[in-house]
Amino acid sequence: MRRLFPAPLLSLSLCLLWLLLNLSVSPGNLLLAVLLGVFAPLLMAPLRPVTVRIRHPWTVLRLIMRVGIDVLISNLQVARGVWSAKRRAPRSRFVHIPLDLRDAHGLAALSMITTVIPGTIWSELALDRSILLLHVFDLDDEAQFIEHFKQTYERPLMEIFE
Repeated sequence: MRRLFPAPLLSLSLCLLWLLLNLSVSPGNLLLAVLLGVFAPLLMAPLRPVTVRIRHPWTVLRLIMRVGIDVLISNLQVARGVWSAKRRAPRSRFVHIPLDLRDAHGLAALSMITTVIPGTIWSELALDRSILLLHVFDLDDEAQFIEHFKQTYERPLMEIFE
């Protein structure tokens, strides 16, 4: 049964979505919905990532709270930097951050975190996943920023995924 339905919830969702989008439960639409629900997950099964095991769920909650706080703080800092740009130009630069995190799921989460936080842009990841190039909108102390980044985001992700 698992071979025919590698993702049963996805199959059911695709069937229901097809019927909802067509606003019809005609026999033709039912057949197409079932075909879509069965064959789309089968065709996409090789593209699904390996399942992940989260080791510390409380760390996930703490990280989510920390990212939320950092998003608010960064919004205010970027807004202040934009408003005061005539008095003091932002000191934006690229920062090379050495990474200890190697797990693909952890790196994906880290890229999403840096995308969500205003003032930081994930620019490049080394092929061996050892160095991240990050663009920062306004940076005073590079060493302090690197330490904050590693302590606040990378270490919890290593706890969660490795």
